[in-house]
Amino acid sequence: MKNHLVHAYNQLPVQFDRGEGVYLYDSNGKKYLDAYCGIAVTGLGHNYPAVTNAIQNQAAKIIHASNVVKIPQQIELSNLLAELFGMDSEVFFNNSGAEAVETAIKISRLYGHSKNIANPKVLVMQGAFHGRTMTAITAGDNSKSKEGFDPLVPGFVRVAYNDAAAIEAVLKADHDIVAVLLEPIQGESGIRVPSKNYLTQVRKICDDLQVLMMVDEVQSGMGRTGKFFCFEHEAIKPDVITLAKGLANGVPIGACIIRKPYCDLFQPGSHGSTFGGNPLSCAAGIATVHEIINNKLYENAAKQGAKIIAGLTAALSTNSHVKSVRGKGLMIGVELDQPCREILPIALKHGIIFNVANYNVLRIMPPLIISDAQAQIVIETIPALITEYYASL
Repeated sequence: MKNHLVHAYNQLPVQFDRGEGVYLYDSNGKKYLDAYCGIAVTGLGHNYPAVTNAIQNQAAKIIHASNVVKIPQQIELSNLLAELFGMDSEVFFNNSGAEAVETAIKISRLYGHSKNIANPKVLVMQGAFHGRTMTAITAGDNSKSKEGFDPLVPGFVRVAYNDAAAIEAVLKADHDIVAVLLEPIQGESGIRVPSKNYLTQVRKICDDLQVLMMVDEVQSGMGRTGKFFCFEHEAIKPDVITLAKGLANGVPIGACIIRKPYCDLFQPGSHGSTFGGNPLSCAAGIATVHEIINNKLYENAAKQGAKIIAGLTAALSTNSHVKSVRGKGLMIGVELDQPCREILPIALKHGIIFNVANYNVLRIMPPLIISDAQAQIVIETIPALITEYYASL
């Protein structure tokens, strides 16, 4: 079969015809445990009845309406997210996480100009990843995603991740910086979990210096780390939150939650999206949020994540090729001592799918609905395929 796709992806030799729960099935009927969720997207697994029904019911009524009219599903989902945030806030809907980040950066620029700063800047982190648009790759710190795309977008200053003192020093030295943008756990750079109270320290610094704290929850949100929002592991509230990936269990949608009064910086005509927050995506988002909250799936993520991390730590403790096992909830990384993308076809042989972050970290992110027995499969399978991978070298 001819393939006219742009070759922007290094794809594995498998295609999936259907999914059910935590499992995917390829075109030959082989079953795979999905420990990847399409990069933390299908948190409820595949063919989840409440989401499937919501999509079908909404598609039979109206799929799309322009944002020049009121969209009830959009209002309902915004109310749900604002209530979960627990602060007086408003929500702007996008199509993706990168667009949600763009919205956050636009807010920071508006905020800076409201303070009569001619060239407002955003402080971003080493090792960050915020998406693939021009602004998002500039805010991020992934050299591969930037390669060949110069000139990049101005207005960013970079500092070490997990170093609150460095953030404070840079903010005090450069008064044009109006916002700090960070991930509560860095995903693409290898599941880097910051020190306890890091976010609390950053929040205080931002308060003291009147700088916006913007938290990218695109990968870590939606219950994945054991709380609905990852920042809830500390007693803080950001000024801006970006969401996407798991928000509608696979239907494309992004969201930027903005605290009052900063959301008032947007006025009609200053920002927009054709598809953002349309009836179909919001109906799927409403169903997804309700299922996560009503069934307390974030608690299952905490329980099963702790089990998997403890099990893998014990099973791999004597493997000299394993540098560390780390994570929070069902956002788990196993760091090996060398680049290891070639392990992925071996994983397919073992009936499991995950991916590799930062060249040498197995990124394991199963659905929030994973059971004890399925978590045990992960614990038993990962060490076996690591052993097979190194034996093949």
